Amino acid sequence: MQTGLEKISGLHTRHLMNTLPQSSALRIAVVGGGISGLAAANRILEERARLNRTVELKLLEASSRLGGVVHTIERDGFVMEGGPDSFISEKPWALSLCRRLGLEPNLISTGESQRRSFIVRQGKLQSVPDGFYLVAPTRIWPMITTPIFSWPGKLRMSADLFLPRRKLQSANEDESLASFVRRRLGREALERMAQPMIGGIYTADPEELSLRATMPRFLEMEQEHRSLILAMWRQRQKMLQSQSSGPRYGLFISLDQGMSRLVQALRKKLPASSIHLSSQVSALRWSPSAGHWILDLRNGAPLQADAVCLALAAFQSANLLEGFDTQLATELRSIRYASTATVNLAYSLEDIPRVLEGFGFVVPAIEKREILACTFSHMKFPGRAPQNHALFRAFMGGSLQPRAFDYDEGEMIRIVRQNLRELLGIEKAPLFALVERHVQAMAQYRVGHLDLVADIEANLKKHSTLQLAGNGFTGIGIPDCIRRGEECAGRLLEALEATSPQGSRRLA
Repeated sequence: MQTGLEKISGLHTRHLMNTLPQSSALRIAVVGGGISGLAAANRILEERARLNRTVELKLLEASSRLGGVVHTIERDGFVMEGGPDSFISEKPWALSLCRRLGLEPNLISTGESQRRSFIVRQGKLQSVPDGFYLVAPTRIWPMITTPIFSWPGKLRMSADLFLPRRKLQSANEDESLASFVRRRLGREALERMAQPMIGGIYTADPEELSLRATMPRFLEMEQEHRSLILAMWRQRQKMLQSQSSGPRYGLFISLDQGMSRLVQALRKKLPASSIHLSSQVSALRWSPSAGHWILDLRNGAPLQADAVCLALAAFQSANLLEGFDTQLATELRSIRYASTATVNLAYSLEDIPRVLEGFGFVVPAIEKREILACTFSHMKFPGRAPQNHALFRAFMGGSLQPRAFDYDEGEMIRIVRQNLRELLGIEKAPLFALVERHVQAMAQYRVGHLDLVADIEANLKKHSTLQLAGNGFTGIGIPDCIRRGEECAGRLLEALEATSPQGSRRLA
């Protein structure tokens, strides 16, 4: 039996049809000015013609700038990223958006000659074996000769070639990344490769990280090919055959003046009157009598909207929805987040005692160091440091090292310098250092995450003109956030399309 609230919500679209004058402007509010909210707002403007109505857009951001974790800082010729420094080309949504914004001439790839990275083992940097992809090898000889794994560890990894595939009890069956890697490749593969590589991407504990939500390709490989190593080898052969003409971009893509160029381009596409900074929404309410949403602002008069996209962390959306849909708010709060920090350090190249021939290194948790990884930014992308200078970017915090996030800036810088001294021999003090914190910014996709998202989506169907974007649902990377934001915008436009004269005739 439906509650009164559910009946009201279920009649949401029809109520809008009955109460909204067909000649009035449609008011759409996007709450959150990170990359998800910007992508949603941009798509609304791109597709607004389909409504055959004037659209009044409001983008509400609580802080004093747009971009969220995407933040580029320029200083003394250095281009430093406080958040993500790139996006991957395998997922097309960020690349497509850059092209639509006219940014294709500004796209840059990683340097061809130095496309390798390192893993810390017993206080030394060891090259990731050629052909090794996240958890498994595509080439046998580099795996045999690498010092990263012991001989027992290598033999255990090789057993994957003979192990049977796991029989799934259902199509939605999930397991942790740690369980999967141990089962297929053994403990060393998990501790020395999978945990720092994949766990570092998500700043998550692999014992809790959902395989289906983060790396479903590996699950598919096991089911289709039985052996993960065999599947990786076959995939590499196909890639080599398909790359005869050469790829347009490498795996990682950035912008020539930093990732904030994407934020700036999106801001230019939006009408200046639609952007409202330092505008924190304190509550969201639905008015059944008026047939619209009411957004209470902490510093300002309430706003009315016919449709709302909350492009926020899941717990922030939960706070706004608590008085409207308790069940939805509870589900959103069950998505956990971790805090991370980036530490940029600038150096003169003459102060670096060894030649750096790669993009950076990751640190396994078993090494007991208080940094997760370090990027050699000046090696990874051109133009990140002036000539004869170097730029390093270290990462701290995450679910496995929450205490490190609580250190003050001086302590963070000291720890990073200590690691650079021990691992790279850098004794000199940096020219300067810059710390940027991201509080509760990284969603943790725990086992069962996709089932939770499915429940959230089912509840959202009761509210046709409300959508939830952000990195808490279907991907944490920039392409995933763009895709989610654009999909949410499309759903809102579809719901509002029913309020147009053409939509009314279709529903009659």
